[in-house]
Amino acid sequence: MAFLSVIPDLDIIPYSIFISVSNSLTHESRIQLFYLFGHREFTHSILFVSLVTLLIWTKSKDWILTFAGLQSILSHIYLDYITTWKMRPFYPFSTDTSIMGAVYFYDPLLNLLPLLPLLIVIIGSLKKRGIINGKFNNFCNFVRNSDDKFYSFLILVLLVWLVFMPVSKAFLINHISGAEKAQISYQNTYPESMNSFLTAYSFNSTHYKVLRVSYLSGIEMSGYVEKISINGNVPDASAYIDRTKKLYSSGVPQEIDYPVYAVSEDNGSVIVTLSDARNPYAESWAYFKSIYRFTFDKRSGDYHVYASVQGESEKKLDENWFNKKV
Repeated sequence: MAFLSVIPDLDIIPYSIFISVSNSLTHESRIQLFYLFGHREFTHSILFVSLVTLLIWTKSKDWILTFAGLQSILSHIYLDYITTWKMRPFYPFSTDTSIMGAVYFYDPLLNLLPLLPLLIVIIGSLKKRGIINGKFNNFCNFVRNSDDKFYSFLILVLLVWLVFMPVSKAFLINHISGAEKAQISYQNTYPESMNSFLTAYSFNSTHYKVLRVSYLSGIEMSGYVEKISINGNVPDASAYIDRTKKLYSSGVPQEIDYPVYAVSEDNGSVIVTLSDARNPYAESWAYFKSIYRFTFDKRSGDYHVYASVQGESEKKLDENWFNKKV
């Protein structure tokens, strides 16, 4: 059961192999293999869960083992789904991403409660060896006398919390949508702490409005981010922005939800920088903080793309990241 609960994250092994050979692949092959081997991709899908469950049943013919295995894998995927990283749960039937993003990644209850049974096992082992003899006696006696009820209570608390948080986020988003008289996206509202979320919406044709909202205070912060900024005289700026949109949409992982374009010209090249409107407001968060720099040669039409996570050095992306036909 412990192995099954972590098996979705074993995708890091084929993903490492994929990264090492990805520059030799065609664009189409790279996209499809990313869906299969990328972190939190196929191994976090409903189809993968179904196949593993079917394999357990085929090998064991034990419905209790099969159901327990299903619960182990689903619990892992659900915990990922309600935190802060996009997934494709219905791949290969759909490549659309989705997420709840209702629970902060470092939520203490979510992270510490499942570790309590392990702590109990360690304490029991240390007591048997006499290392902590005489210590934690009351606690150990309590666990020994009511272990079934105690562990059931832990499971119940965790389940209630994992149901309560997505529902409470829905009420918060509904409240903020009413206050702003705008449709706030549930999926694109990311937790920054146990209490606060960072979100945005299209305020008008030229600006996004970025909001930091919380259960306690409602709207804590708001600011406006220009969708398109042009530095200097770039006559064909709109054409280069359109090409950047098409190129980016042909690649993966598609982490940017609220695209912001900055256009400039330098030594015969047009540079289009693509980022997310929430980037300036995001602190300890990496997912949508990617920045892409598209450099187009005005004469030849060739381009190069560089990417970085905000605050880090950028790297040049391989040509097969995006569709050359765009």
